[in-house]
Amino acid sequence: MSFKKNLDYVHLSKYFYTLSIVLTIAGLICLSFFGLNYSVDFKAGSNVDISLSKPLTAEQISPILKNMGIDENEATISPGQDRMNIRFTKVLSEDNDAKLKAEITKLDDKASFEVNTVDPEMAKELARNAIYAVLISCLGIIIYVSIRFEWRFAVAAIVALLHDAFMVIAVFSIFRLEVDLTFIVAVLTIIGYSINDTIVIFDRIRENLRFSKQKSREDLIKLVNQSVAQTIMRSLYTALTVFVAAFFLFLLGGESIRMFSLAMVIGLLFGAYSSIFIASPLWFVLKSKQKHKPAKAS
Repeated sequence: MSFKKNLDYVHLSKYFYTLSIVLTIAGLICLSFFGLNYSVDFKAGSNVDISLSKPLTAEQISPILKNMGIDENEATISPGQDRMNIRFTKVLSEDNDAKLKAEITKLDDKASFEVNTVDPEMAKELARNAIYAVLISCLGIIIYVSIRFEWRFAVAAIVALLHDAFMVIAVFSIFRLEVDLTFIVAVLTIIGYSINDTIVIFDRIRENLRFSKQKSREDLIKLVNQSVAQTIMRSLYTALTVFVAAFFLFLLGGESIRMFSLAMVIGLLFGAYSSIFIASPLWFVLKSKQKHKPAKAS
């Protein structure tokens, strides 16, 4: 366990800050130019998910859509071995819905269909409520940490959790992964795990502050490194157990939770180091600027 005691987490944090800044800039560029690949949950239109007993190709489906009067730009066909997804940019009428099912059933009589439709107003309301959910949760965390600890801890904690949430959003934007309602649930869950790990480390820092003297910047560095070393294994074990569960859910779970599982996997990877190399060193930077005052317990 000696490696934990000798590791300078504050010094190492500059490399992780650099990595996070590079990924943040890349994410902002992708979001500015491409945005997010929203599912039908956030866009008006219809999404038809088809379970198949034999593979079908896009070439077999395209004539069916053309006969229904649907332009190729109004539908995206995503074929697979035992599934096929067709996304329509407009709400599918009842007649076209019936025609589509009838024609595909001729190609595969064991095909089953799941149709999801969202109208424009509902799509706007879902997107708006998702943003409110994230903002309100962040506000609640800021208030709690400010009361429970101090404003420096609150600033560091909120930067770390926003970092984790944005990294997931950036990865989904860069790789054009589909964003649906389960993605929002995953982001809120990641925020919860992020603040949990951060609070554990901050609580240890606050406890160590009570029994140590901070006369210099080096004393604060030593305190932060010691506090992280005392809690790092707990943080890693917690993240690892959830990561394993999320990873196998992604591999073996159903299509409906695939994006949730993937977002959790990505978020846990980023969250594993943000509490250690982002939040704690940031608190140190803020605390070290406190002039001519000995560090005190909150």
